[in-house]
Amino acid sequence: MKTIPRPEYPRPQFIRNDWINLNGKWNFEFDFGESGLDAPEVSPAGPLAENWNGADRGALKKAPFANEIIVPFCPESPLSGVGYKDFIPAIFYSKEISIPEEWANKRIILHFGGVDNVAMVYIDGKLAGRHKGGQCSFEVDITGFTQAGKTHMLILHAIDHQRYGLSGAGKQSRFYQSHGCSYTRVTGIWATVWLEAVDMCGLKRCRITPDLDNGSFVITPEYYALPENGKLQTGIYADGKIVASAAVSCGNGVPFAVNIPEKHPWTPDDPFLYEIKFSLFDKEGKLIDEVESYAGLRKISIIKDRLYLNNKPFFPRFVLDQGYYPDGIWTAPDDEALENDIKLSKAAGFNGARLHQKVFEERFHYHADRLGYLTWGEYGNWGWNFSKAEARENFLSEWQEIVLRDMNHPSIIVWCPLNETCSPNPLALIAKFPNMAALQSYRDHLTAIGELTKSIDPSRPFSDTSGFLHVKTDIWSVHCYAKNQQEMKERLFPEKGGVMVHAPSVETGYCGQPYLCNEFGGFMYIAPERRKESNRWGYHGLDLQTPSEWAEKIREQILLLISSPEIAGYCYTQLTDVEQEQNGIYHFDRSAKCDLTEIRKIFSMKPDWSEY
Repeated sequence: MKTIPRPEYPRPQFIRNDWINLNGKWNFEFDFGESGLDAPEVSPAGPLAENWNGADRGALKKAPFANEIIVPFCPESPLSGVGYKDFIPAIFYSKEISIPEEWANKRIILHFGGVDNVAMVYIDGKLAGRHKGGQCSFEVDITGFTQAGKTHMLILHAIDHQRYGLSGAGKQSRFYQSHGCSYTRVTGIWATVWLEAVDMCGLKRCRITPDLDNGSFVITPEYYALPENGKLQTGIYADGKIVASAAVSCGNGVPFAVNIPEKHPWTPDDPFLYEIKFSLFDKEGKLIDEVESYAGLRKISIIKDRLYLNNKPFFPRFVLDQGYYPDGIWTAPDDEALENDIKLSKAAGFNGARLHQKVFEERFHYHADRLGYLTWGEYGNWGWNFSKAEARENFLSEWQEIVLRDMNHPSIIVWCPLNETCSPNPLALIAKFPNMAALQSYRDHLTAIGELTKSIDPSRPFSDTSGFLHVKTDIWSVHCYAKNQQEMKERLFPEKGGVMVHAPSVETGYCGQPYLCNEFGGFMYIAPERRKESNRWGYHGLDLQTPSEWAEKIREQILLLISSPEIAGYCYTQLTDVEQEQNGIYHFDRSAKCDLTEIRKIFSMKPDWSEY
């Protein structure tokens, strides 16, 4: 392993030079009783007990802790050096951080790419910040807790109440072992941790909205503090040469447009990216902040029952990507692995992916932007109990952070916060909605999620939930796992006409939106040399024996979808096997199950009307 794992800059759309990667060796202690801050002694059972040093009343003072872990990998993963698989309700981390002398008089920002789930950040024993939400990045301003040229003790206390239903856990197993389509859990830090020095009046973020039709980018800046009589210079470059620029007085949240003389659209076939440089000057004309970014000039829209990209109809040929890795769980072992997953998908014939039940790290979106790979921005909502008021509040807060973080990526074309919000089983629905008040509460909450999303980003379509149950949505998506073409046809196209509806008494009616088969397939083919593995699960109960049998099962359903004018796109389950779930196009280790020539031909087929 490299000296610093995952050493690359974690936020490619907002790059500054003054930063320090904090990945690598940290110290830690589990806090199984969640009493590490006040109990005299905590001692775990299990494989770590023999060499354990328990947390005590001085937990914040006794750091560094006794055990070592490799960040950014979660303690459940092999790459962390720990590999502890049981439930971890809480964990302490510690690491000494040194603030460079040249960072004096700067704002010091501590960034966490992801901490599951509640994070308390301490500097030298003092609480510096708190964050709720395990799937999104966050930052803590530690300027008032640190001093340039000094070393400080950073402590993170992460709490993960996975089974309380107060936040989404995605595909993390709610039982001790992985089972079915639920996998190994993730606790604590799972993405890059880093420090950054910023001017006190530096840029906090810049919203970049592409306006393809008018040939411009609309920039909406936000500042940590508004500089007095400051000026923001924006330069836009194509292939290293400046093509447009604008200089404006600084205003928080005040948008301005930069016109592009000869527009070069971003498409899946030609994912052209403009480089952007933001230069911030104070009232004396001194450069106080500089940020490098990029953007793609593209438009996503809906016309009648079709999705349009750059004013041309297109048919999403998507694959379900769970974003799990054998050695890193939620965390790719290196940056090349993120890029490779996209290349594997394109090699199999897909033009994009639903990033399923997990918020992917920013560098994945960066590679998708570069490679012309379309995605749905999603959230891992499984495990979240919408009937609890605190859970609803937590969801809205975290989802807002996700949209704000990722809204500049041209590859993301749809926001879809939820997946299969309720079981289609009638008995389960009755349990979910015992009365009209409970049903209306569900509808109100999904409506609120949609309104929040549109208030932040009206430029993209909003899909309230993939599969079911729809309340207020720009896209009507269904999940249709069928053993054969005839069964799929009967379910997708009811005899009396219309679209597949899971629960007519619960869902609002179909209103002519694009109709997508957003999950299907899941056919399990296991290469002969791997059939000795006993712990395996897949849809349908079918165990296909040959690559040709496997390909034919997929082909007949793809032919139905692309030949049916009612269908506006699909998403096949799934890109790779994940642990015991073995219905992927590739094995979990990303090796091919067979020669994929026929598979690529199948997934490359598209309706005649689709431009991409």
